[in-house]
Amino acid sequence: MYDTKSIDLILEKALQGKDISEAEGITLLQQHEPEIITAIQETADLLRKRQVGNIVTYIINRNINFTNICEQHCSFCAFRRDAGEPGAFWLNTEEILIKTKDAVQQGATEICMQGGLNPEAKLDGKSLAYYQQLISTIKKEFPQIHLHAFSPQEIEFIAREDNISYEEVILTLQDTGVGSMPGTAAEVLDDSVRKVICPEKLNSTTWLEIVSLAHRLGMPTTSTMLSGHIETVEQQIKHLSELRSLQQKATRNNYPARITEFIILPFVGEEAPKPLRKRVGRDQPVLANNLVLTAVARIFLGNWIPNHQPSWVKLGLKGATEALNWGCNDLGGTLMEEHITTMAGAKGGTCMSVEDLKNAILSINRPYKQRSTLYGVVSC
Repeated sequence: MYDTKSIDLILEKALQGKDISEAEGITLLQQHEPEIITAIQETADLLRKRQVGNIVTYIINRNINFTNICEQHCSFCAFRRDAGEPGAFWLNTEEILIKTKDAVQQGATEICMQGGLNPEAKLDGKSLAYYQQLISTIKKEFPQIHLHAFSPQEIEFIAREDNISYEEVILTLQDTGVGSMPGTAAEVLDDSVRKVICPEKLNSTTWLEIVSLAHRLGMPTTSTMLSGHIETVEQQIKHLSELRSLQQKATRNNYPARITEFIILPFVGEEAPKPLRKRVGRDQPVLANNLVLTAVARIFLGNWIPNHQPSWVKLGLKGATEALNWGCNDLGGTLMEEHITTMAGAKGGTCMSVEDLKNAILSINRPYKQRSTLYGVVSC
């Protein structure tokens, strides 16, 4: 479809430190010839080395999904339940503290906390008050822990439930102790895709608005993309372009916070609702496709979002380790427990030991280093 010369020009442009265009990104994602794929991989790996060096980072953290009761019905989600349905859960204060204490005893520096959109999760009739209580519960006992908590979707939900502004929600959560925002619920930032896979979720414009607002208010965020379902390569690149523009806006306006990392979340459909699973036609991610997207994401975003992380939960540790040769520089966290992807049928497991992460990194002859949530140094 394309001659090697045109591909070489795109890759050379990237190696010169220039941003490639959306059209050039699409061209790279459309390649299938083994020698061209190798050239894309080698370019991404070289850019990774130039932009962030050779060290592979990891974090000791714990996921706490405090409830799976949710008002929405995303077509890819096997995690959500209705209240009273078998398998529904809603953790109380004591359970949250037990999980946090166990994480801290294992050396965790971060708690990642997200949950379903539970309309009953209120304190004195207020949604925001309930979320404040969640944060206070942890920070009172463990003030040193970094809370990476509540996605843009959860911000929108709280604001809608209490009829208040996104700004009030973010500032209140920040003042109570949230240190950064997970950039989940992005899925694919194209509303024609969202109408199929998550029609009840916030739209692309609102997701971008909330993340940009977080940056302006001093709240760092991550960024993600749910890939490998019904989206096209054009929509994948559009998503990457929206993220790049978001980071450029934060830089241009000198906002006090930025996107700290980018994570590809490949679709796992084994236990997902049948209509989407049937439409996609497979249960597990295709590693080869994920690796090419990983490489192109590094080429497209690396000048602006330097830290890239694969998902060992979705790809397995072996697949995630391979992604370190395709542009990634971080292997993620220990998690200690992971429910959302595992309930969808992922095979990567729910917990990873520090030794497993270190050994995986050493297996590709790269040095490792423990990091903080915001990619600072952790004293071991």
